[in-house]
Amino acid sequence: MLDADFFRRWLTAMAAAVEREADRLTELDSAIGDADHGSNLQRGFRAVTSALDDDPPAGPGAVLTLAGRKLISTVGGASGPLYGTLLRRTGKALGDGTEVTPAELAEALREGVAAVAQLGGAKAGDKTMLDALEPAVEALGTSFAAGAEAADAGALATVPLQARKGRASYLGERSIGHQDPGATSAALLITALARTAEATA
Repeated sequence: MLDADFFRRWLTAMAAAVEREADRLTELDSAIGDADHGSNLQRGFRAVTSALDDDPPAGPGAVLTLAGRKLISTVGGASGPLYGTLLRRTGKALGDGTEVTPAELAEALREGVAAVAQLGGAKAGDKTMLDALEPAVEALGTSFAAGAEAADAGALATVPLQARKGRASYLGERSIGHQDPGATSAALLITALARTAEATA
C-alpha cells in the first residue's frame, strides 16, 4: 500500500530530478520552444516541496492535489497548467483515503493523463508530454519500472516526430530531429515514481 509519505517522497524525488536535469530540459526547449522549461519546472517543484513541508497532507490524493495547485499557481507557460492538471486530476481520482494500491494509482494516473490530453487537445504522436505519459500509464499495470521504461522510450521516440501541438508546432518540419522537452520531463516524473517504489520495497 502507498501512503501520503510515499507520495511526498515521489514528488521530492521529482524535484531533485528537475534540479539535476534543468539545464538539459532548457537546452531541449531552446531548440523547439521558449528555452524556459527547465527553469519553470524548477520554480514549480521547489514550491511543491516547500508546500508539502509546511503543511503535509494526510492522504495520497491530497498530496497530489496540493502539488497540482502549486504548479498551476507558480509555473508560467504551458507546463504549469498541464502538470498541475495531471496531478490534480490524479489526486481527485485517488479520493480521500489514507492509502492506495499501485493498481489504484495506475488507474488514477490514467485519468490524469486523459485530462492533460483534453486540456491540450493533443494525442500520442503529436510530440508532447503525452508521448511519454500514454505508454507509461499502459505499462504501469505491469510495474512501476515498466512504466518508467515505457516513458523513457516514448520520450526518445519524439525525436523523429514533427510537432503538431504547442510552441514547437510553429516550427513545422524544423521541429523534426529534436527530443520533446515535455516528454522528457514527463519521463523524469515516472522514473522518480519507479525509484521511490524501488527504495520502498
